Amino acid sequence: MCQSYRKQYDFNAISVMPTNLYGPNDNFDHNSSHVLPALISKFHGSLEKSKAWVVKLWGDGTAKREFLHVDDLAEALYICMEKYDDEEIINIGTGEDVTIKELAEIIVDVTGYENDYEWDTSKPNGTPRKVLNVDKMKALGWEPKISLREGIESTYEWYKNNLDYEEPQPKLNPISRFMSWMDQ
Repeated sequence: MCQSYRKQYDFNAISVMPTNLYGPNDNFDHNSSHVLPALISKFHGSLEKSKAWVVKLWGDGTAKREFLHVDDLAEALYICMEKYDDEEIINIGTGEDVTIKELAEIIVDVTGYENDYEWDTSKPNGTPRKVLNVDKMKALGWEPKISLREGIESTYEWYKNNLDYEEPQPKLNPISRFMSWMDQ
């Protein structure tokens, strides 16, 4: 749509394509969330279970995904608004992927989960690999600042500090996060 408005009305708009996002205010519901917050919720929720408890994970762990912390997205959006003026969509991500197994291992370590977990290979892996080409963002001089582990650690801290809320926190969309980031 931005490309059409740009061509037809000379409207200066850009389209961005972010990778898988995570961070504060994410959806941690096991049934409707994406893989990273779901794993945080599953492993944290199983910390107090008996030693016989086993967390079951879908697939075999070989699928690869790219993840970006929402605060890095906010900064990338700002850079795009300042420096990017092209009708082509620009990808925003790390350009690096990890297997779901590697992701699970980081989250197990961060949460302190000590029981077993196993892969349910009767469930699908999903697309084998999802990673973006972020050469355009790098050419603008932007790279993410928050490592995957650091982002998981801060997201987990937010999650633990917000477990007691009776009402779910409103999920901030990337634009709201960006506006909040700009006010800092």
